[in-house]
Amino acid sequence: MLTALGNFLIKTVEHLGGITILTGKTLYKCFNSKHIGRRTIDQMISLGIKSLPMTIITAMFVGMAFTMQVLTEFLKFGAGDLIGGVVGVAVWRELAPLLTGVVFSGRVGAAISAEIGSMKVTEQIDALKTMSQDPIEYLVSPRLIACTIMMPLLVGIADIVGFLSGFIIAIGSGKINPYAYFYSADSMVVINDIVGGLIKAGVFGFLIAIISTYVGLRTKAGAKGVGESTTRAVVVSLVSVFVINYFLSVVLF
Repeated sequence: MLTALGNFLIKTVEHLGGITILTGKTLYKCFNSKHIGRRTIDQMISLGIKSLPMTIITAMFVGMAFTMQVLTEFLKFGAGDLIGGVVGVAVWRELAPLLTGVVFSGRVGAAISAEIGSMKVTEQIDALKTMSQDPIEYLVSPRLIACTIMMPLLVGIADIVGFLSGFIIAIGSGKINPYAYFYSADSMVVINDIVGGLIKAGVFGFLIAIISTYVGLRTKAGAKGVGESTTRAVVVSLVSVFVINYFLSVVLF
């Protein structure tokens, strides 16, 4: 048992070191390369825009479900006028960033690790090196920039969709005044709630991109290796999002 624990700790430290080194190299290339603009735009469309339908659907039904549950309890205590503020704070602070991060991890994390992993096992990355192309500049930097930029945009849309979905459920009950819904949101939601959620989104996008590319670059040969890397990237990204979300909530709110 002690041997297994020791091996796990050693591998964990090794991976953390590898991710740190990859992050440093990638950030250097992001600020010192003049040829990643077009690739970054392509990745923003592929990873960001195409994630929009899933983000909207998730935010819509989460906002509706959350409002339905909270509304029932608040009406018991005669606090229905506060429902808009409660939904707004919950959506902007936690629900939209966290659940968009989960969706982004599942779709984008898997896509990045699978694509780069496939290139690794088919020796396309080695081919890039023989053509004097830096794999980090060509593959990692555009994806990192795209995810970091697009994630806050997706969360901003999820904020609006989730809040308005809650509004539909609240007024649909016939027990909430539409004006009271928006008035309570205006009273309880402050700019720090919105900005804090967007900061979370940027951090999540950065983490998902760097973890997925790191796992993809370490893929072992064979189709089995690609599948294992894809699973590992999604799992590690999800766990990282949940862990970092707690610490960011403590710092930001």
